[in-house]
Amino acid sequence: MTVERDILTELKLGATAFFAALTAWLGTLAIPVYILVGLNIVDYWTGIAAAPYRGEKRSSAKGYHGIVKKICIWVLVWMGAAVDGLLAYTANTVGIALPFHFLVASAVAIWLICNEFVSILENMGDIGVELPDFLMTLVKWIQSCTEQKVTTGEKVLNNGTETNTADR
Repeated sequence: MTVERDILTELKLGATAFFAALTAWLGTLAIPVYILVGLNIVDYWTGIAAAPYRGEKRSSAKGYHGIVKKICIWVLVWMGAAVDGLLAYTANTVGIALPFHFLVASAVAIWLICNEFVSILENMGDIGVELPDFLMTLVKWIQSCTEQKVTTGEKVLNNGTETNTADR
């Protein structure tokens, strides 16, 4: 009995240490990452559950495709973090202290979180769960706000209006 408790205690200690270190390393990106992981899992399982309601067959090929999509989602977050690293390195090189960490990665993660919410809601709707109309609208609004605050190419989207960066 004591040996079992010791093993369980060590597993808990190890898990706690791992997540504490991961959270400290991720900083502001930790919460979006944890939410995205949870939603990835829920989306995968609701997609499996909704397949028969859509008239689709469950198959290992479709399951594999779903897992590949989830991996690609994480590659997008990693790419955002890489851009953040490049921005920080460049700013540091010229003597500028940036007031943020993981800004691009967080924006990517928030957009992907909204995407996962939409997918989960669609899966639940296909299963036959009655959904409040405002929920999908709210999630899409948050996703749109995230897009509007991000600079894309030569145009800056801010509060729904486009401005060329040369005009600023």
